[in-house]
Amino acid sequence: MPTDFDTHALRAIVAGADLGSFGRAAVRLGRSQSAISMQLKKLEQQVGARLFVRKGRGLVPTDAGEVLIAYARRIIALNDEAALALGAAAGSTVVRLGLPQDFFDDVMPATLTAFSRDHPDVHVDIRVGDNHKLSDEISAGRLDGAIAFFEEGAVSEGELIRSLPMRWLAHESYRGSRAPDSVDLVMFDHPCLFRKAALSAFDQARMRWRMAVTTPSLLYVWSALRSNRGVGVRTGHGLPADIVCLNDDFNLPALPSIELRLLRSQSASPIAQDLCEILRTEAIRIIGTAEPVGAKQRAR
Repeated sequence: MPTDFDTHALRAIVAGADLGSFGRAAVRLGRSQSAISMQLKKLEQQVGARLFVRKGRGLVPTDAGEVLIAYARRIIALNDEAALALGAAAGSTVVRLGLPQDFFDDVMPATLTAFSRDHPDVHVDIRVGDNHKLSDEISAGRLDGAIAFFEEGAVSEGELIRSLPMRWLAHESYRGSRAPDSVDLVMFDHPCLFRKAALSAFDQARMRWRMAVTTPSLLYVWSALRSNRGVGVRTGHGLPADIVCLNDDFNLPALPSIELRLLRSQSASPIAQDLCEILRTEAIRIIGTAEPVGAKQRAR
């Protein structure tokens, strides 16, 4: 007899993987952490393998977990498409929003707060992370709106929100890489525009580098920087208080800027278009036109 996976449980493991925490997943999904834990346990019993293992303060997917999460994303997307196609018969209206992890703590909650004032009964499905997939998700109609990073001047897709300078980042106690002839790096997994820009900058400057840590989670990037495993690359937006931008005294190669663009699905409903407009307004308001708050520099 085929195994039937609970879509609520599948949403839980996808949210847990995206956020790097089942505590955050519980908050996003409006459930208790114990309920999320029970759903995870049931899935592991069905699969016959562990789906997540603890790493530092968070959990990361096992090989079996990665496989199930990939299928879970497809199952959830099909479920939501069916619900949307059936309209009122399937329950409440669903709108789907995507954004990079950098904006989870400010742009996302501000957008939800403003949107909920006029649409309190609309279900908002938020997908955070996997920047390289957001454009494809928009094109396929699996997302109604998103903000995503693009190489500066490379595309004219969507609407430009702002061009942001990339910054070399480290913990405030950083003193330099342990290896004297190269720089240790903390980077996102491939593909990543920030990673691509960093490696290209080193190649152009003919400088040596060593990949010290790679991770799909922005939270884990911050943790690795706090452990002084090396330097990372991001914008100056939304930095934790103890993560700083390195100044020119560290002799790191120059980095380009990166564009943040608003993407909209051509099939988005009027309500989804409202959400996109609010996302645009809140992103511009919060990111602003000056150097983002928190981008203090670290001198030697």
